[in-house]
Amino acid sequence: MTFIKALVKPFRAQAVLSALTEIEIVGGTVREAMGYGRQKNRLHRYLGSEYDASFLPKVEITLFVNDQDVPAALKAIVGQARTGRIGDGKILVLPCLDTHVSW
Repeated sequence: MTFIKALVKPFRAQAVLSALTEIEIVGGTVREAMGYGRQKNRLHRYLGSEYDASFLPKVEITLFVNDQDVPAALKAIVGQARTGRIGDGKILVLPCLDTHVSW
């Protein structure tokens, strides 16, 4: 079992989720997040005044997939999330050490 966390631009999130429907996903979550990175210090205008947008909106997609499905999941995420511009996001891939927990 593998844990995948992808941070993508909000307008690409639905395309990423649609591409992931072809892959067997054990579980996951989707949530709104704010990102900070190389896009920092952009000035935006709102009602005639400028403000600093250090934290930009992102969508965090968290998935649990079987190990054999990881390459297909990464290909789907990158294929739909990449715009070629700065701020496309990040993907973290981590192994799940214990997948059998009894309560």
